[in-house]
Amino acid sequence: MIKNMKIAVPVTNNNQIDDHFGHCESYNIYNIIENGEISGVENVPSPQGCGCKSNIAGVLAAKGVSIMLAGGIGGGAINVLNYSGIEVVRGCSGDAAEVVKLFVEGSVLDSGSSCQQHEHHHADGQDHVCNH
Repeated sequence: MIKNMKIAVPVTNNNQIDDHFGHCESYNIYNIIENGEISGVENVPSPQGCGCKSNIAGVLAAKGVSIMLAGGIGGGAINVLNYSGIEVVRGCSGDAAEVVKLFVEGSVLDSGSSCQQHEHHHADGQDHVCNH
């Protein structure tokens, strides 16, 4: 059982795991205590822009996060998170707190699948494609 760590999850406004890391509403940081239970949750607003080009990895690392449970995430974002000392588990979906509990129990494994290319649609009409 995993204990004494912080796990981050990209979430929508209803605490579902966002299937697109770089476009999530915010990140929940779950504090896991010695018995493997969640002792608290901190919500961190998501910066604008691609996950690989934002400063979120540094922000999360400074808060003590060592694991990122993500849905869809590109290789660039994974590299930035890994460089900051954060291990990424891909392919997660559903209620964020429930997935964290399952991960702590050892029931969640990395899917091995990363986003390859995706388009970003912005309110200002400026679209771009990221190759991760």
